[in-house]
Amino acid sequence: MSRAQLELHIDFARCDGRGLCTELLPELLVRDDWGYPVGRGGRDVRVPEPLATAAQDAVDLCPLQALMLRRVTRA
Repeated sequence: MSRAQLELHIDFARCDGRGLCTELLPELLVRDDWGYPVGRGGRDVRVPEPLATAAQDAVDLCPLQALMLRRVTRA
């Protein structure tokens, strides 16, 4: 059985390390030594349902549109 999950994707080519997303989503993102966001689960971070609104806020508020939410289906 497959399920759709929400994932947060970080586009590192667009990001300039302002860090707003790490402040909005500390449960999912941390900053590296240069201030860039790093997902606690890798480049594409699974977003638990209770954090969906905060993840959408991070996407909407990113000044360089370096974040994207997408639904993925996993088996």
